Amino acid sequence: FDLASHTKLDAIVGSITLQEAAFLSQFKTSTKDIPIISLSPSSTSIVPLQQQTSPKKTRFFFQISSPNSYRTQCIASIVSRFRWKKVILIHEQGRSTAFSEGSGIFSRLSDSLRAVDSSIDHHFPFPRLSSMLDPIAFVERELKRVKSKNVKILVLGESSLEFAVILFEKAKLLGMMEKGYVWIVSDEIANLLDSLDLSVMLNLQGVIGLKSDYDDTNEYFRGFKSKFRGKYGLEYPPEEEKSNPGLYSLRAYDAMHTLVEAFRKFPEGKIYDPIELSDKISSSDFQGLSGGISFENGFLSHKPVFRIFNVIGRGYREMATWSPDFGFSEELSPIFWPGGKKTVPTGRSMGSEENPMRIGVPANGAFKQFVHVIVTTDENGRNQTRIFGFSIDVFKAAVKLLPYDFHYVLVPYYGSYDEMVAEVHNKSLDGAVGDTEIMAERYAYASFTQPYIESGLQMVVTVKPGLKDSKTLPLRPFTMNMWLMLAAMSMSTGAIIWLSEYSTGNDQFTNDSFVGIVGSIMWFSVTIMSFSQRQNIKNGASQLVLAAWICVVFVVGASFTAVLSTMMTVPRIQPSFQEIDYLRNTNAAVGCNGNSFIVRYLIDVLHFKRENVRKIDSIDQYPKAFESGEIKAAFFVAPHAKIFLAEYCRGYTISGPSIKLGGFGFVFPKGSQLETDISEAILRVTQSGYVNKLEQNMLQLCNCTSTPSTSITSELDDIRLDSGPFSGMFVVLGGTMVIAFVFAGARLVRESLMMKRIFAGAFLALIELWTIFGSTFFGQEIIEDLMNLGHGDMLEPNMVVV
Repeated sequence: FDLASHTKLDAIVGSITLQEAAFLSQFKTSTKDIPIISLSPSSTSIVPLQQQTSPKKTRFFFQISSPNSYRTQCIASIVSRFRWKKVILIHEQGRSTAFSEGSGIFSRLSDSLRAVDSSIDHHFPFPRLSSMLDPIAFVERELKRVKSKNVKILVLGESSLEFAVILFEKAKLLGMMEKGYVWIVSDEIANLLDSLDLSVMLNLQGVIGLKSDYDDTNEYFRGFKSKFRGKYGLEYPPEEEKSNPGLYSLRAYDAMHTLVEAFRKFPEGKIYDPIELSDKISSSDFQGLSGGISFENGFLSHKPVFRIFNVIGRGYREMATWSPDFGFSEELSPIFWPGGKKTVPTGRSMGSEENPMRIGVPANGAFKQFVHVIVTTDENGRNQTRIFGFSIDVFKAAVKLLPYDFHYVLVPYYGSYDEMVAEVHNKSLDGAVGDTEIMAERYAYASFTQPYIESGLQMVVTVKPGLKDSKTLPLRPFTMNMWLMLAAMSMSTGAIIWLSEYSTGNDQFTNDSFVGIVGSIMWFSVTIMSFSQRQNIKNGASQLVLAAWICVVFVVGASFTAVLSTMMTVPRIQPSFQEIDYLRNTNAAVGCNGNSFIVRYLIDVLHFKRENVRKIDSIDQYPKAFESGEIKAAFFVAPHAKIFLAEYCRGYTISGPSIKLGGFGFVFPKGSQLETDISEAILRVTQSGYVNKLEQNMLQLCNCTSTPSTSITSELDDIRLDSGPFSGMFVVLGGTMVIAFVFAGARLVRESLMMKRIFAGAFLALIELWTIFGSTFFGQEIIEDLMNLGHGDMLEPNMVVV
């Protein structure tokens, strides 16, 4: 401004912004329309600035650079190539209006990142270095704030070289040039890399960025370079090794060349008209040192090309080029990242080793299979906490799939599940992991991940008593009266058939001793039940009895099999209660986990009376409550019901419909990136089958216990069979046996009388012989005694002696 005040100017070349040029045009009439060529990077396109400045004023303003939108597109392409989702923008204020929030590079970088599904997570504007009393302390303090953020992708925007030197020196001291961090610098600093000292380059190890590309191989450039190095070496001998011309030197030369060419287009002796001079500058079209020089709306019309570089050791390596039309010319790998790593940093971390995120876990859960907290004391008196379970395993598997480091510590929480969710909302906890049900009312306080296991409210009741494991199960189908009746009928059938066959003279049914006869009858009674007797049945009456017995055996055997099958199967699938309405209407007591939402759900939704809801704290208390009659049913969420039925696999079953719920999920604050990332990881873990495998392992570890002792055998009386249903068959069988017995008895009596008659006839014949011949050999008294004996003892009262 001093120069413009005291000197007549035909044109101005320098680092001037459009706003400064507009002010200059109003400063003095003589500078109103003179052309201005700016060497500063453009903060924005000419179109928005024309809304603030008249077209007449912008007509005389030229920039030897391309719009910053191309730079932000290149940065966004780098971010997209490595799939980083968030970045932190750092810049120095006061150099131009480019970084006023909502305009310039800030808004354009936001737009460019949004186009590749990324965004600026935090924005750290630093005051101009010259405006700070203690810039080193201020930069260090602000970098500590940057370090506390989870995002590790740092973009250095507009900055002076002095500010960048201090920034990277402090970043290295604070450990921000180590593993996990990424630094991206724009071309404003990158274009000065060739002039930096070794100490500064050592602070930039692993930095990547973009430099403006130009042709440094043509004769024109080599000639300029030779002259530049010679003159630079004469003026600055100690820095001769850094005497290569930088981009800003090339742009300054091109700006002066543009102006000289414009003056040459005027005839000799003609006064230079500012408007005509501006028109001649606008029509410039030649190949300069920094690239093609031609203007459109005040900017260079040629789209820029950037070189992507990576600082390594004493220098840097150019990896590829980027252009707006074609993107990267080749792959950007491998890259030497901060910390000396070649693995692409994730760009983010959650928590830190010094300050890990606090993740709450329910310590009072009723089902320890999901979350089990064990607190022990070591020999030094310090508490040692072990936390494990199905939910913890799923969470750890999901964390392993996160694309960044997640530092956390599991913290036991001894309140209810609702209180734990509220603690996440209050920021006392950074998240919560466990068998936490996803409920609509809980969404008012926090967000939930994708459910890692499905859920629903289910009712568990005892089954109708069964005797599958009873040692006397084979005797249970029939009552004692029935068994005694069968034994009696079997023995009677055997005895009748044996007697009937014996009466007919069947030599297979004979025995000399009484004991032998009884043993034969008992054995025959057993063998005829399975039709394995060796004796042949010949008598018709015996065959009739056997036919009737076979019918009885078939019918009774089939009934026995049916009843036994019923006892073994049907009671296993018949719950003692089937309807929730019945339990509610009869004021039956029901149990549930007293630390969960189920208590409120039973009262508010299913309308159980509060006094009928029993709160139960652990899984092993449920069988005791069922056995004592304290509860008639228990309500579980589906995953808990599986555990209970696996632990107590006999005597209980699920009854009634399952009420659909949201499932088990992990809890995080609203808007937390972890909620989205963990949800995606849970889907990947679930689709891999790992969650199902963990669930199966958990269920297999449950040891099934015996049935509850509340089995009431009286409830089986309507299943067991008495002799009543078979009384008709027994009457028929008894009738056949009576008939057979009468025939056998009559036969035996008849045979007995015939033998007596034969013996009597023979005896009387002997008596007659004695009568005729006995007196000859024996005395009369002896003969009379024999006669009296024969009449009194051998003859029947009605028998007539012939």
